[in-house]
Amino acid sequence: MTASHPADVPRPPVPADPPVYVIGAGPGGLAVAQALRERGVRAVVLEKSDRVGASWRGHYDRLRLHTTRRLSALPGLPMPRRFGRWVSRDNVVRYLEKYAEHHRLEIVTGVEVHRVERTADGTGWLLRASGGRELTGSAVVVATGFNHTPRLPDWPGGTEFGGELLHAARYRNAAPYRGRDVLVVGVGNTGAEIAVDLVEGGAARVRLAVRTPPHILRRSTLGWPAQYTGVLVRRLPVWLVDRLAGPVGRLSTPDLSAHGLPRPDTGLYSRVKQGAIPVQDVGLVRAVRTGGVEVVAAVEAFDGDTVVLADGGRITPDAVIAATGYVRALEGLVGHLGVLDGRGRPVVHGGRTSPKAPGLYFTGFTNPISGMLRELAIDAERIARAVGKSAGTTRAKSVAKPAVKPVVKPLAKAVLRPAVKPLTKAVLKPAVKPLTKAVLKPAAKKPE
Repeated sequence: MTASHPADVPRPPVPADPPVYVIGAGPGGLAVAQALRERGVRAVVLEKSDRVGASWRGHYDRLRLHTTRRLSALPGLPMPRRFGRWVSRDNVVRYLEKYAEHHRLEIVTGVEVHRVERTADGTGWLLRASGGRELTGSAVVVATGFNHTPRLPDWPGGTEFGGELLHAARYRNAAPYRGRDVLVVGVGNTGAEIAVDLVEGGAARVRLAVRTPPHILRRSTLGWPAQYTGVLVRRLPVWLVDRLAGPVGRLSTPDLSAHGLPRPDTGLYSRVKQGAIPVQDVGLVRAVRTGGVEVVAAVEAFDGDTVVLADGGRITPDAVIAATGYVRALEGLVGHLGVLDGRGRPVVHGGRTSPKAPGLYFTGFTNPISGMLRELAIDAERIARAVGKSAGTTRAKSVAKPAVKPVVKPLAKAVLRPAVKPLTKAVLKPAVKPLTKAVLKPAAKKPE
């Protein structure tokens, strides 16, 4: 499927060389395809579903981005202002559809790639796809998504549970659970939002099973989004961000220890590096404090209609919703090429490739503190630059340049300057003494 476009939109010439195949028509794949075409490289996007943005269409109804509209746009097309600051799921889907159309991306739907191999002569890539297809490309970009395959733990007795057991990927809204007793397992952003959704949607009782307490952040403080802080600190040493985040977190978020949700022992950025992004508070703190959401211990097993908890407790919910994450499911596709680590994730991403597989790129398999969509946009330009350099193209950088770089001037004009006075008055001044005591003095003593 090739999206239709106005006839007066100039496009770069398309060479006759084998195309670059992009696997996946989510935001990462679309961004890479656009960046490649802007450099005169033919990019063909292969999508196993019948539409772009398939995974986004399947998310729960209340989902909104935790990253701002301005820093969530892909290269070459800003998100419309009418979408608001925190873009809804449906508007993300509309944006991806418009993006494919606006950039006239070459997308083939209904094609699932099962395996990627080197060609016999070692100069390109062979893609084995559904329907017996064998496609040859000059390079391959894998953009099948961070949340690819739902991971449901193999709990003892889970298959015999008398109630309803489902993964959060199948949850849409609270309507089917009105008046019911529901246990949500997992306190990442998905689990936290589903728990709040259930409370607001009329569930009779909502419990949240927590194994490791998360870091909880305000999505925005005095108009300053948490994402902006993530962008600013992502290059700092992990230990320093951990020290800074502790006092700031205590100032901005109430202690929920009395409600079963203590502050975590591990530093915020250390947890991010382990793969645990902080929970953005969109109602969880209030729901826990008011008793709408009850925090319980982690799930250990099922016993008939009963859920057995790690602390020995036993509860009998009507339904269990497992917000237990996803796996990348890349082993069958590229596992034989030696490009995955012990957790099944690519050892490289963006414009870098493994020495074992030159010309094989990955995007969207990290979950950075600065925002997934922002990093996808940056990776897209880096991949296009690397592919273009390999192919010998000399086209100038694409129109995406302003979108993929941190928007320093707009941030300074629209956010930083207006925020200085209220931040200084309400946050920075009160924080000086505790920060000096808890951060600067210990930091000064830290050995090199």
